[in-house]
Amino acid sequence: MSNSNKPAETVLKLRVRGRVQGVGYRRSLQIMARSLDLAGWVRNRADGSVEALVAGDAATVAELCEWARCGPPLARVDAMETAVPDGKEAGESTPFPFAVWTTC
Repeated sequence: MSNSNKPAETVLKLRVRGRVQGVGYRRSLQIMARSLDLAGWVRNRADGSVEALVAGDAATVAELCEWARCGPPLARVDAMETAVPDGKEAGESTPFPFAVWTTC
């Protein structure tokens, strides 16, 4: 994806559980997403999980999802759920470049 006006082929919402806060997971995911030229955001959740919205071509989104299943070296991913977000959430919340948002 070369700019924020280009429509994404795939938009996925990720929820990652395990030891994923306080280990550099959000920043590492942001770096990986930006290196893959993806749009979206990542944030911590109050329940200890990490949530992300990722937009881009299908193969590149799949590549990021594979990385997210392991995360950075200090993380321990116990589970990762993916879902297709509703239209409003997907259309309004895919900043480019990929951003880290505050905890929700």
